[in-house]
Amino acid sequence: MTTRIPAAVRQSGAALRTFLVLTVIVGIAYPLAMTAIAQAAFRGNAGGSLVQGHGGATVGSVLIGQSFTDTNGQPLPQYFQSRPSAAGNGYDPLASGASNLSPTNPKLIEEVRQRRASDAQLNGAPTGLVPPDALLASGSGLDPHISPAYAALQVDRVARSRHLAPARVRAVVADHTQGRVLGFLGEPRVNVLELNLALDHLVR
Repeated sequence: MTTRIPAAVRQSGAALRTFLVLTVIVGIAYPLAMTAIAQAAFRGNAGGSLVQGHGGATVGSVLIGQSFTDTNGQPLPQYFQSRPSAAGNGYDPLASGASNLSPTNPKLIEEVRQRRASDAQLNGAPTGLVPPDALLASGSGLDPHISPAYAALQVDRVARSRHLAPARVRAVVADHTQGRVLGFLGEPRVNVLELNLALDHLVR
């Protein structure tokens, strides 16, 4: 006499087997395959696009901005400065985001006023020449780029601090200026970390 297995038990068994098979395929095999392909074909990108400085030490990522300041939070004059960041205490990947302050918010207005004054003083330029990306944080707070206009504003100060001719610094900026994506998306931009590293590697 054949014992019939209840329908509910059969369905539960089928569901469990499906769950286990999909777990192996989607949760283990697929991620491992994608990781292997990424490491083989795009090793640098898959590893976070990390950048090595002098001596091979990792100094950052081309995808995440960082501050170039001293222990007191003051800008280091020999380095190009990044745009402001509202992510945590600045460029914190765990707190990515904007300030969410409206354009008419008094706090934002005061922050912009202070940034314009301090940036103009740092670079010895009129306040009217300070570009927008020197005044406002990006939406993510992690933007590693500045505009060519903001880079140009900082050239004389960086050249003076490094005892270099301004023309030489401008040439390095030009070499590290990236055009629009696909020729029409976004705006030209300069990666601050790569630019500063290139200046560190210059032979005077």
